[in-house]
Amino acid sequence: MERFLALYRTLDQTTSQQARIAALTAYFQAVEPEEAAWATYLLRGGHARRFVSPRRLREWIAEYLNLPLSLVETSYQHVGDLAETLALLLPNRGRPFSGHLPPLPVLAGQELPRLASLPEAEQRAWLENHWSRLSFWEVYLLHKLLLGGFRVGVAEGLLLQALARALNLPETHLANRLPAALNPPNSTFYDQLRQTATTSLEPYAFCLAYGIEELGENYPEKFGKLADYQVEWKWDGVRVQVVCRAAGVALWSRGGVALTQGFPELVDLFRALPAGTVIDGELLIVREGEIQPFAALQRRLLRKKVTPALVRELPATVLAYDLLELDGQDLRTLPLVERQARLEDLATRYPFLRLSPILSVQDWKEVERLRSNPPAGAEGLLLKLRTGLYLAGRRRGNWWKLKRSPFTVDAVLVYAQRGHGRRSGWFSDLTFALWNEQGQLVTFAKAYSGLSDAELRELTRWIRTHAAEKIGPIVKVPPVWVFTVAFEGIQPSARHKCGYAVRFPRIVCWRRDKKPEEADTLHHLRLLAGFSPLPSSGSAPPE
Repeated sequence: MERFLALYRTLDQTTSQQARIAALTAYFQAVEPEEAAWATYLLRGGHARRFVSPRRLREWIAEYLNLPLSLVETSYQHVGDLAETLALLLPNRGRPFSGHLPPLPVLAGQELPRLASLPEAEQRAWLENHWSRLSFWEVYLLHKLLLGGFRVGVAEGLLLQALARALNLPETHLANRLPAALNPPNSTFYDQLRQTATTSLEPYAFCLAYGIEELGENYPEKFGKLADYQVEWKWDGVRVQVVCRAAGVALWSRGGVALTQGFPELVDLFRALPAGTVIDGELLIVREGEIQPFAALQRRLLRKKVTPALVRELPATVLAYDLLELDGQDLRTLPLVERQARLEDLATRYPFLRLSPILSVQDWKEVERLRSNPPAGAEGLLLKLRTGLYLAGRRRGNWWKLKRSPFTVDAVLVYAQRGHGRRSGWFSDLTFALWNEQGQLVTFAKAYSGLSDAELRELTRWIRTHAAEKIGPIVKVPPVWVFTVAFEGIQPSARHKCGYAVRFPRIVCWRRDKKPEEADTLHHLRLLAGFSPLPSSGSAPPE
């Protein structure tokens, strides 16, 4: 446990990617496979179960420390993370490492599940025994595990790079084997990672794109040669892999969710492909040759039972982006141009296979024109390095995404809540409202990102001195400040007061120059909801 605790502290206290990879590599080289499996499982966010009620934890520690429960609640609201709050309240910051916790596989795999089945009196006694012995970092880690919120910001790519270095294996190989090797975590972890045969219906790890805007406003100057990249539409659907092997056909989302049962017509269709074929593409609803809005796809995604009538009403299609496996051969280490050629050849032999079209662009002006006027169902462009391999996760310079300009409104800040993690001391979870026809502010979205640390500190100071009302952890603030809020999509919603739901809202800027009465209205939001981008010439999706 001491090694894992040291690793956790390193990961928690550094933002250097190279330092994190080095720490992970050294850890995987030093520990037994079963501990490595549990560490990987936890760092990937797999431990989502709560073993003890958060409410009980707050009550028990208040009684254990002889503190008012209100003080514990206030501390929690200020810190924003319950595991950290409880660790800070205990008088153990000067206590050395105790070694009282069992090894990680025993604690996570046996002790905590057993604890969850005990009566509350025995749970409390178990906790108090540990509170009296553990050091600050030990008890902090224990609380993280107890609450099921074990996240320390380790990306999948970092884990793969560290495991690849520790085991001297290709990342592409590990990315494919990792999910199965952790189901469940056990002592054969490294042996399973070293296996080469792929006969099951497991997907590969997805290759993801960076936002090109990260290069700055003058990104064309920093991008390099546009001719080195393949340009495609970025469709507004669900990214999937279609896995066709001897065991059958499976449909997987990027998040690892099996969609097979929800789309039986696609399973029947792709069953005609040769065994040992894996396709990367976009799942969409296409009716009468027209790609339908994302809301139509959501109706299929949320259904547990799919009727023939629903299939007829909302027919699903996969537009293929890439070919990852053919005749059982892993193609991910081939350049994109070679994978694309094989994909086009496969589509010639199996005409039902629909490909996402490759666009012909001459310069950045053409890129911007296409980006500003995507066809229905698209939200921008993808630029993929022609010589690039299919690498797991986001790799800078390999794939870029360039979304169309988002919708924006000027909205009034009406509620605020403290954030979590690094922003736990600031009011960073902000709720915004628009004016209705009666001159009342109606909430329409909550946004968490977009402001700088300096702006959040300033806003937090203002909220502390001007808060009008407190509703649990939420603070109502006077309608003084206007912010520009951007979002990717909008659709009618009976669940929201304003009548619409927006996708991916974030803050663009703090409009100090605007008075609250100058903010936008719900009428403006309705006009945006009726917006339909015009397809550019020759850019319609395939029939």
